[in-house]
This record gives sequence, C-alpha cells and structure tokens, in this order.
Amino acid sequence: MRNEAQPAEHIPVMFTQVLDGLRVAKDGIYLDGTFGRGGHARGVLEQLGPQGRLLLMDKDPEAIACAERSFANDERVSIRRGSFASLAEWPATANGLDGVLLDLGVSSPQLDEARRGFSFQADGPLDMRMDPERGESVAAFLARAAEAEIADVLWTFGEERMSRRIARAIVQRRTESPLSGTEALADLIASVIGRREPGKHPATRSFQALRIFINQELADLESGLAAAFARLKPGGRLAIISFHSLEDRIVKRFMLAKAKPAPGNRRMPVVEAFRPALRLIGDAQQADAAELARNPRARSAVLRIAERLP
Repeated sequence: MRNEAQPAEHIPVMFTQVLDGLRVAKDGIYLDGTFGRGGHARGVLEQLGPQGRLLLMDKDPEAIACAERSFANDERVSIRRGSFASLAEWPATANGLDGVLLDLGVSSPQLDEARRGFSFQADGPLDMRMDPERGESVAAFLARAAEAEIADVLWTFGEERMSRRIARAIVQRRTESPLSGTEALADLIASVIGRREPGKHPATRSFQALRIFINQELADLESGLAAAFARLKPGGRLAIISFHSLEDRIVKRFMLAKAKPAPGNRRMPVVEAFRPALRLIGDAQQADAAELARNPRARSAVLRIAERLP
C-alpha cells in the first residue's frame, strides 16, 4: 500500500502490516524514531483523532526539514532532530507512549542522492553520515584508520569474508591517492574480490559495514530498544523493521529476553520467577510478493512487533 500524500520516490516498507501492528488508538501517543520521508508517519497521523499525538525523530537534517514542511502546522505533531537512541530524554515522551516505530537502516532518499555517499550506483563523495554535521565521513575514516581496524569494521558490521584483503588494498591505495569517491572505493573492492555473488555488487557488504560503523547504528539500536521499552505504556506496541541479520538479531534477542524465560539449568537454584514484560505479536513478517514487485528494496525487510505487558 502507498500513501498518496508522500513524495513519489519514497515507498514505506510493509505499510499495512506496520499500521495493523501498532494498533493505533485515536487518542494515543506514538513515536516514529526514523521519520525518513514520513510514509509510516502519515499513516499513523491519519488514524489519530484531535487528542492524539505523533512524535517524530530523525538524525538526518533533510528528513527533519521534510517533517517540518509537512507537519509544522499540525498541533498533534512534535518534531525533534536526533537519534532515537535518545528518545527517553525527550520530555514529550515522559508520560509514556502507546507505540514506537523504528524503520532501521538507510532510507531510499539517502540511497538515491549520490551526494550523500551511501550508494555505489552513482559516483559521489565518500561520506555516508546520516547526520552530515556530526562525526567523521567514511573518507576521513579510511584515510586515518589502521589496516587492522578497517578489516575489523568490514568483518564485524558487514560479515565480509575478504575483509583483510580489502583493508590491505585500501591502505595501499591511499599511499598513492586518497579515496574520496564512492565509485573509486566500489571499483577497488571489486578488483580485490571479483564478482562473487550473482546479482549482488561485490562492494555491498563493505558499504553496509562502513555505513553502520560511521553512524553507530547497532549501538544506537541497542540504546533505542531499551529507551522505547522504558517509555512504552502497558499495552503499547513496539514495531521494528530491520534489513539485515545484524539488526534483526539484536531486535529478536531483545524481544525474546523480555518475553520468554531463558533456558533453565536444573543444577542451579531458581533465584526469582520470570515475569514477562513483552508479549510477541505473531511471528516475524516479511513483504509479500505484491509489495516486492512494487518495491524490490523491501526484499530483505523483517518486521517484528511486541506489546508491553503490565
């Protein structure tokens, strides 16, 4: 499904499943921690009544500018620039939330804008920062990091089996000239590992790894899950869309740890009976064939939903 009010280039992933999972109440308070271009947010807002509230967050200043253009005149909406990891520090969340949505990873507008440096489909500056005003760019990291550190990033955050060979090639190349463009880095990686997987560019894992590292995405996710849980009201819903196994593993483990007791050891005494704090709402969901035909980027998306218990 697609919301006609949003920009044409942005298609929210699993729109119907997310809205059904959040179970929006007309007078509820909901937080979208990854506004992007507002596809899901618009859907939530359409279901809110006059007393409902929608809180919007994003690291990306361009996403925040879009939110302000779209919703600045709606008294039900509040907007804050920053990572969802800090959502519990926002006074607007202090009275509790009826739902939290996190649509993880890079957004379509970020991928499609070559100047942001997220994609190797078109040449652009090697940046990849979701907030271009904070932290160092990928180019700056690759210019100063030791070979072992680069290899560790590629392996840890991209599960790239040839991380050491790629890191060695990067360090060797920078002695000749700095790597400053996405095309140059993608070509270098391709020259090292070749066309390994049909239909997948050889630089995919490395670009993913560098983006996750530069933006501290996994650390933010762990902090954001804890903050969302702390702010959810009893009966409130947590909906998380992840796009690769590293994200989904963190989400799955967090929800399971709150919903089900860990396997017991009969040799150890039971210190305290387990009290579930979350209830899992169905199994993990993926986009159906009809959505994949409209939006191929949804192919790796996984949606997990849980509800806060009293």
